[in-house]
Amino acid sequence: MDCFAETEGKRAHDPLYQRRAATTPATGVPVDDVDSVVDVPGAVIVGAGPAGLAVSAMLGLGGVAYVILERCGCIASLWRHRTYDRLCLHLPKRFCELPLMPFPVSFPEYPTRDQFLEYLESYARRFAVEPVFRRAVISAEYDGESWWVYTKEVITAAVGGEQAVLGCTMTVYRSKWLVVATGENAEPVVPEIEGAGRFKGQMMHSSEYRNGDGYAGKRVLVVGCGNSGMEVCLDLCNHNARASMVVRDTVHVLPREMLGRSTFGLSMWLLRWLPVQTVDRLLLLMSRLVIGDTARLSIARPSLGPLELKAVSGKTPVLDVGTLAKIKSGNIKVVPAIQCFREHGVEFVDGRIEDFDVVILATGYKSNVPYWLKEKEFFSEKDGFPRKSNGWKGQNGLYAVGFSRRGLLGVSMDATNIVEDIVQRWRDMGYESSESK
Repeated sequence: MDCFAETEGKRAHDPLYQRRAATTPATGVPVDDVDSVVDVPGAVIVGAGPAGLAVSAMLGLGGVAYVILERCGCIASLWRHRTYDRLCLHLPKRFCELPLMPFPVSFPEYPTRDQFLEYLESYARRFAVEPVFRRAVISAEYDGESWWVYTKEVITAAVGGEQAVLGCTMTVYRSKWLVVATGENAEPVVPEIEGAGRFKGQMMHSSEYRNGDGYAGKRVLVVGCGNSGMEVCLDLCNHNARASMVVRDTVHVLPREMLGRSTFGLSMWLLRWLPVQTVDRLLLLMSRLVIGDTARLSIARPSLGPLELKAVSGKTPVLDVGTLAKIKSGNIKVVPAIQCFREHGVEFVDGRIEDFDVVILATGYKSNVPYWLKEKEFFSEKDGFPRKSNGWKGQNGLYAVGFSRRGLLGVSMDATNIVEDIVQRWRDMGYESSESK
């Protein structure tokens, strides 16, 4: 008998289950609205992006039963549906691979978005990771003994050539451990800017941008100068759009490669021998030799060095892939922060008024954990990140993977720590292996 069948058989005599069915949970979800309860003897993993896949694969190899829940109909939905076509991994592939499986040798040093998705699909197949798709987690809480994860599935069907909503079902998953793998970038951040409602041009978040087709000759304002903002501007420029980029704050821009090596790899090597402040000084010196003084382009640097700033605030330096050259040539304009929107353009904080046809908000993403997780000790209600830097383990069997602000390398480190901890606890409970998830 596998672990799921064994647990299902015990549930009829489980006083916790009987007691629970007669009460109203803290989530406020009426028990009568629940269509089914699924007992998971191991872990429930929320999110089927790279983080969730990594934990699932390793738990499976460790013999731990699990269920992985995904609100969309595919794995890695952010990478598949919310990224631009020209996106490549910003770091060399050896720093971006998930545990247990390297990238194919045939892949370039910086795999494309489609290649990364191909890698993730292969990863899921290799380790038999089968998420429960279209299960949106609306609430999760710990009742003193188990985690109760409330999910909703919307049922649709094609009616008259359109998708009609036929109804929805609610399923509760009860588990010993809850792994939050929804990540740092679950929801787009759309800032409130005065007058945005009266702008008559097109406005979108960068998550909706795919490529520069159709933008030739248009005046496009990109709000934000992170990696996404820089690359969207470059793509627009390459498609003959008249691009401008808002640089509201200081930012470190570094060349993607220095001395024939990736800047990230060189940084990691230097940190083995030198303190972070010394490495920062070396990086900035070499950066100035390669790309020049960015302050002359109206892109001022922060007072802290790039690595120290990353450690203190989580703010990632931008790795230039050609945008600075377009700024230097005048093909991309750098403009200050927006004061307010007008009907046909914007007024900047320096008093300038310019017309634009399109505004693209490259203003980043945020965690959605505070919207559904009923827990306040481990995760911050303010930003949805673990309160402790690089924290991956909370209380009562709660874990976080992919919140360390260290990219895919951090995902692998978190996943390894989490799985080692859960496997040990699983064995302490008397389980040795699981034949199903």
